[in-house]
Amino acid sequence: MLRYLLVIICLLVSTGGFTQELPKDSITDFYVRFEGDSILRSSIELEEVFLFSKLEFANRNEKLRYYILRRKTLKVYPYAKLAAERLVELNDSLSKIKRKRHRKRYTKKVQKYIEGEFSEELKKLTRTEGQILVKLIYRQTGKTAFSLVKELRSGWRAFWYNTTAKAFKISIKEEFHPERIHEDYLIEDILQRAFASNRLERQKSVLDYDYALLSNKWKNASSIKK
Repeated sequence: MLRYLLVIICLLVSTGGFTQELPKDSITDFYVRFEGDSILRSSIELEEVFLFSKLEFANRNEKLRYYILRRKTLKVYPYAKLAAERLVELNDSLSKIKRKRHRKRYTKKVQKYIEGEFSEELKKLTRTEGQILVKLIYRQTGKTAFSLVKELRSGWRAFWYNTTAKAFKISIKEEFHPERIHEDYLIEDILQRAFASNRLERQKSVLDYDYALLSNKWKNASSIKK
């Protein structure tokens, strides 16, 4: 994180010193050009940078809860990411298939492929891991697992999937709302820290929320409780 800040500061300092030495009517007063690039640019694109506060916990149980949640979140996130990628690929392919019968056949083929590739690993997930996965699928796609099953298979199949999941105390209708559910915010915090450390490959959420604002909100809420 500090490296990115130093780069930004150096760019600002070097740019300011450089433009002062050029004629006022020089085009480089308004544009920059990178070495080896012939295109002049009016701005410099920089990676988004998050400054994370030190993790603080009210007690040992809260700390333990966070690290257990982190372990489970890191474990299931790759599946949610894959689900989002497959959904994009599926929708792109279905848009090119005109006949309903062929679309249905293709959907089943994709489903069998995914089930064959990952079903054994997914069966090993615990109840809480399964519920976190459902939330992350919503984070990545903007749709509940129930909605996805209903769209890609049928409402009747989605009903039975949901009924079966309920027997294991998992709701496939679960959504992801870090702005109002503290555990969801903790999951988001875990993901952002993992992205920053390159522990997980970043895939932007389709949901509309600002992690920095969420951090301030929950930090202030925690201070009020204390």
